[in-house]
Amino acid sequence: MTGLSPAATASATFVLPPNAVSVHSSRSFATGTLTGWGLPSLCEDISLIVSELTTNALRHGLRLAPGEYSRRVQEIRLSLVRRGPMVTCAISDPEASGPVLRHPGPLEPGGLGLHIVESLSARWGWSPLPPYGKIVWAVIGG
Repeated sequence: MTGLSPAATASATFVLPPNAVSVHSSRSFATGTLTGWGLPSLCEDISLIVSELTTNALRHGLRLAPGEYSRRVQEIRLSLVRRGPMVTCAISDPEASGPVLRHPGPLEPGGLGLHIVESLSARWGWSPLPPYGKIVWAVIGG
């Protein structure tokens, strides 16, 4: 089967368990999906974006106050939405607070993930998902 036409629309969603293996799984899902859609040229950028957003969701999106575990869903969802040559990558997690674009010092490890997302995407942002959680998204392609 060949990829979808340039004007095609498609979507795919993958539920990620709350563990470190999810970063690798999310990259594999994203690159496999884009390859299937006939967009292999976007695989490198989507792989980096998905890695950063999944890592952030695991590190910051699953933090819960004591006693909240039973009231909140503990899952992360990765969705890819294609509209022609553009692909939106969206990660949802149960934490309501939004991501913060940090400016770490030169000797501080980490903290540059959202800068990577910003540099590789046409645009990115986040939105709350009431009654709980948020979705962080980035658009690539063109």
